[in-house]
Amino acid sequence: MTDSAPTPLRRGWTTGACATAATRAALLRLWGGAFPDSVTITLPRGEMPTFVLAHCDAGEGWAEAGIVKDAGDDPDVTHGALIVARVAPSAGGVTFCAGPGVGTVTRPGLPIPPGEPAINPVPRAMMDEQVADLAAEFGRAPDIEITVSIPGGEEIAQRTWNPRLGIEGGLSVLGTTGIVRPFSCAAWIASIHRGIDVARASGIPHVAGCTGATSEAAVRALHGLPEIAMIDMGDFAGGMLKYLRRHPVPRVTLGGGFAKIAKFAQGAQDLHSGRSQLDMGALARLAGDPRVAEAPTGMAALTLLGPPLADRVARAARDRLDAMLDGTGTVSDVVITDRAGSVVGRAGP
Repeated sequence: MTDSAPTPLRRGWTTGACATAATRAALLRLWGGAFPDSVTITLPRGEMPTFVLAHCDAGEGWAEAGIVKDAGDDPDVTHGALIVARVAPSAGGVTFCAGPGVGTVTRPGLPIPPGEPAINPVPRAMMDEQVADLAAEFGRAPDIEITVSIPGGEEIAQRTWNPRLGIEGGLSVLGTTGIVRPFSCAAWIASIHRGIDVARASGIPHVAGCTGATSEAAVRALHGLPEIAMIDMGDFAGGMLKYLRRHPVPRVTLGGGFAKIAKFAQGAQDLHSGRSQLDMGALARLAGDPRVAEAPTGMAALTLLGPPLADRVARAARDRLDAMLDGTGTVSDVVITDRAGSVVGRAGP
């Protein structure tokens, strides 16, 4: 008996694609007189998905439609959310408003300036295109106000990076291709980049990227850093450091648990347990103790030799950190924590 082939992961649609489809449906009601059962839009790369309406309403001079977001097999916090677009005449051109559950930008450094609804440039362009196309079809002036709402979005946003990035009141309407690719690293790395952009634009001289909440809390307390300085690096050390090489800051701290920092010191850029492994033989050579090679885990090796091993790993990680940021003038340090959040190893100023 042979194993069956794995089922391909199902892709989904971004909030920007859903808002665009909802905008088209609402415009068809406002200018054409009736809601369709479904709408088809063209995404930036030419795909033409069809969306079924989950909500529709209209009144004097306005119409709104809603699409339930399907993120496919991606663990997206907005999967199943209702994305609603309301259209009404504007004083001139296409304007955007944040309805309930959609955030407002409050800090510089993001693609949208402070004071604007958190609707990113590509979704705006996609909705602009729908207004232009349907205005030409119905012989109307393309002067429309689009208000995007996501019921429950303010609560969902607490599970995203929006509060740290200075996006207040709800979620962002995102998407560059309109497609959510399952378990893609791209969205997380893009958020890392935006976090760095916001810190730089706010004049923050020292940022820190950590592998998790425990090490982040320890590093933040150790250096007295504001929340805006903390970059949600997770396992993507390479994604953060490559961006910092092109967009440097005066100082950076790398923080994390022993095994993840040891993997970084050994050359890994993605520190996830499923995508990189700790070389216990190399760790034993660094420790100068062959017993480490027989340890079943990094934590077991740390238990065997204690903080002196953590300090050696921190120094090796800092050497690699400095090599990756060579030529930027960035000062670096590395902090290693245990599971309780205590600092067990450090290297740097």
